[in-house]
Amino acid sequence: MNRHEKINYVEFPAKDLEKTKTFFSHIFDWTFEDYGSEYMAFSNAGLEGGFFKSDQCASTEHGSALIVFYSSQLEKTQKKIERAGGEIIKPIFSFPGGRRFHFSDPSNNEYAVWSDKS
Repeated sequence: MNRHEKINYVEFPAKDLEKTKTFFSHIFDWTFEDYGSEYMAFSNAGLEGGFFKSDQCASTEHGSALIVFYSSQLEKTQKKIERAGGEIIKPIFSFPGGRRFHFSDPSNNEYAVWSDKS
């Protein structure tokens, strides 16, 4: 749904579009639509978006915004990410309101997953 002056879409760099597609469809059940060899859009993610072919990556260390997923089963989600080849870059830690961890995808983009469940 397009809403005036609200966040509508997000785009990420990806070194390997096929590996990225496999990773996110396997873990989070995202669906993809290819637009040529340099771009693919994703849906079923809570927010629509896309990946563009690039050697760069998104990282909080370099000032990037952080996309945070929610999970009611934090450890189970972490294991899915690890089995799919994601790298845990900050292990599970507590913060006021819950717990979370940070991971990177096959293109080294950083994301986090949080939970309010113990």
